[in-house]
Amino acid sequence: MLEVAYFTLVAVALYLIADRLLDWIERRRGARFENRQVVFLAIILPLALASFWLIRLLGGTTH
Repeated sequence: MLEVAYFTLVAVALYLIADRLLDWIERRRGARFENRQVVFLAIILPLALASFWLIRLLGGTTH
């Protein structure tokens, strides 16, 4: 049950981090991306997969 809380907290943190990172990239670029959703997904997906894998590894669950 505690694992669900970890997943939820990490998901919220990842969303905020990816959003800030996307804004930073766009500011450095000088323009917004046309397909922001695709770039956001490209940022958050690997972060989420790695984070959730790490939570499961540290939590001791294998399924």
